[in-house]
Amino acid sequence: MKSLFLYVFLAATSFEVRDFQVTELSQGASSGKNREYTGTPYLDSVAALSIQKIPGKLKCAFYDRGGEGAAYHDSDGRNNGSGGLNKGPGYLNGFRMDEGVDISYTKFHDSIDNSVYNKVQPSVNQLYLGWTEPGEWTRYTVEVTESAEFRIGAMYTSNRGGTIRLVVDNTDSTGLIDIPTTFNAQDPIAWRQWHHWNYVESLAVIRLKRGRRVITLEIASRGNFNFDYFEFRNSR
Repeated sequence: MKSLFLYVFLAATSFEVRDFQVTELSQGASSGKNREYTGTPYLDSVAALSIQKIPGKLKCAFYDRGGEGAAYHDSDGRNNGSGGLNKGPGYLNGFRMDEGVDISYTKFHDSIDNSVYNKVQPSVNQLYLGWTEPGEWTRYTVEVTESAEFRIGAMYTSNRGGTIRLVVDNTDSTGLIDIPTTFNAQDPIAWRQWHHWNYVESLAVIRLKRGRRVITLEIASRGNFNFDYFEFRNSR
């Protein structure tokens, strides 16, 4: 299982996303041969989810529809969470189980995701993106309601640190973001190092133009992150 604990501060730099152009890639999310993007927003009646909006929370489990190589790239074709770790009937156990992206959800029994080693307690039964590996990426079609600079926060876990980047409309819009480890040697249970949750208010500042955008979350190095959501707040 993989995880992510971020405590990163990129205050001095802001980035501007320019023309809307989306690239469908077969390998990396920020390089490759241009093709028309075929992904579509993930709509969910159970979660009452329509197209995700900025400012607001970008929920990582609700990446676009479109499949491998278009809406996401995963290092294997198996969902290690839904239908793997999480077996049995129900919405949470079977969430997108036929796709390669690894999805799980927070559990409060046996102090799995609600232990005293959390810096911030998550919500119970919260879907999240996990088992992340370098080179993997997921895409999110969003509606930006105003042109502005946004401060990016995140709810996540991290076992060993690493880096990520956000690519917007085929533009690397943050550069590499360092993700420090949240390993806590005081926790006597080894597997729970992947379940130490935290929220960081300021990972980076990004400038977005109003309109429909496609944001790609790219795992750049080390991996083992869990992402619940990224939060975009107007930096004014």
